[in-house]
Amino acid sequence: MKTNHCKIVDCTIRDGGLVNNWDFSIEFVQNLYAGLNEAGVDYMEIGYKNSPKLLKGADQVGPWRFLNDDFLRKVIPQKGNTKLSALVDIGRVDEDDILPREESMLDLIRVACYIKDVDKALDLVQKFHDLGYETTVNIMALSNVMEHELIEAFQMIRESVVDVVYIVDSYGSLDHNDVKHLVEKFKQHLPNKRLGVHTHNNMQLAFSNTLIAAELGVELLDASVYGMGRAAGNCPTELLVTHLKHSKYSLRPVLDIIERFMIPLREKEEWGYIIPYMITGTLDEHPRSAMALRVSDDKDKAVEFYDRLTTPETAIPKSK
Repeated sequence: MKTNHCKIVDCTIRDGGLVNNWDFSIEFVQNLYAGLNEAGVDYMEIGYKNSPKLLKGADQVGPWRFLNDDFLRKVIPQKGNTKLSALVDIGRVDEDDILPREESMLDLIRVACYIKDVDKALDLVQKFHDLGYETTVNIMALSNVMEHELIEAFQMIRESVVDVVYIVDSYGSLDHNDVKHLVEKFKQHLPNKRLGVHTHNNMQLAFSNTLIAAELGVELLDASVYGMGRAAGNCPTELLVTHLKHSKYSLRPVLDIIERFMIPLREKEEWGYIIPYMITGTLDEHPRSAMALRVSDDKDKAVEFYDRLTTPETAIPKSK
């Protein structure tokens, strides 16, 4: 495998925050950054840069959901080689809240969107580009996107300033053939753009799908330590660190993070390959229904859950 072109983007805080409502301590984040920096990981996505005034319940989540630059300077007073990234959502960020890059702790701002909002995402990308940031556009739920929608999006993206375009397996439903097909299509229509990939582990394919993308020339590879991410989680950072043929990566610092922080956290919070998440993955559905099941008294009733998703009429109560 030729993977010397690859860069790892660790999303433990941002995607993992969807597991614990971004309730990470400052000590946790500081140690994670130090470990990732020592391991040679290229980027750490330290949270969302959304604006709290645009989202309900902003006072009920950890600070990593609405990153503040002054706060970040206190958390990481001395940056290493690992760059800092943040994600924003369409309609949830006030562009006036984003400082110029030279005044910010962030290096990369990624814009997540569904296919219908690619034009709005690229408007944001232009603004962040003009402020000096590296940029990506992350097209979510690609498994549900129609061919003509993708072609229309490619036309806009090709003429934009965005640095990297992401293939996102939001539902963890893609296999190696799907990934190969998408990468080849993105390369064909966006020959002037670098590519990234973000996978979920509903079908236990996050790692292999990421490797296939890397082998096909995808540059930015999303991952998270111990796979921590929404529902079934992501491609594990430690697997990429040890597997990519890249002499600069070091596994031991990541193992140290896992031993000291992730294993104790996993005893309190749930993520990873679990049957309800496999079911939503194989049905190509958002895992929200499985997430709701896992916090109910019926969390292990997989057959009933499967029947409910595959025969919706059984969920409709009969009138008496």
